[in-house]
Amino acid sequence: MYPAAFDYVAVHTLDEALATLSEGDEDTKVLAGGQSLIPMMKLRLATPTKLVDINRVPGLSGLDVSDGHLVVGALTRHNDVVNSDLVKAENPTMAAAAPWIADPLVRNLGTVGGSLAHADPQGDWGSVMLACGAEVVAVSSSRGERTIPVTELFVDLFTSALEPDELLTEVRVPRYTGPAGGTYLKLERKVGDYATVGVAVHLQLDGGRIGQAGIALTGVGSKNIKATQAEGALIGQVPGDELFAHAGELAAAAADPRTDVRGSAEFKRSVVSTFVRRGLSEAASQAAGQVVPA
Repeated sequence: MYPAAFDYVAVHTLDEALATLSEGDEDTKVLAGGQSLIPMMKLRLATPTKLVDINRVPGLSGLDVSDGHLVVGALTRHNDVVNSDLVKAENPTMAAAAPWIADPLVRNLGTVGGSLAHADPQGDWGSVMLACGAEVVAVSSSRGERTIPVTELFVDLFTSALEPDELLTEVRVPRYTGPAGGTYLKLERKVGDYATVGVAVHLQLDGGRIGQAGIALTGVGSKNIKATQAEGALIGQVPGDELFAHAGELAAAAADPRTDVRGSAEFKRSVVSTFVRRGLSEAASQAAGQVVPA
């Protein structure tokens, strides 16, 4: 099937992008990597009247450390994260997740910012950023710049808190302030498939006890789910198998999966529980031996 007719505008500056978005409406969409939007357009699941191509806008890609955050430009490609020594040193949850993003072709073109703005509950980056306590920066020509915690970014299925005239420009992931670790576990039917279940975990230790905890779930609800009760059960506790198993049970209870060709709801909850337990154990082992970045 061919996409419905649409206008195409390639912008070359941030101001030009924002001006073009301000002139549009809800049917104007931003084109970054296009790895989710274009297939939806071909199936006519999305029918934008105008595409604003931001790939030529300078300053929207790259990885850096600034003001206590690992900063990820919105146009940073998934493979840039895969190959980044900075990410490997700074955030093991991101480093573990990046190779799981779709397949090599998608990783070469798809972007971190585009994935988050798309708000797909099967999106791996959504869970990673929820677990890590990230925020995004959104800019519009009329209201200027604002920061949105990722906990508030995902509203519902393919629905984000971004306004039609806003552009997501960067993602800010807090740096560790103590011994920490994390990982991302994903069950998929074949290489490059969407997650049947995905789990992102993050732990930071404080004097041998858990000072911070992040757990988020992929593919088991209408949006990425932050397992807040499971996180709360970990705070202040000494890491251990029994504690991690309990957190896994709480995370499974927070999941809202559907029975489908990928498996039953009961099976998916069981995978959530197992992945949370395994992920927390891995994160705790990393934290026990980590040197905090300067």
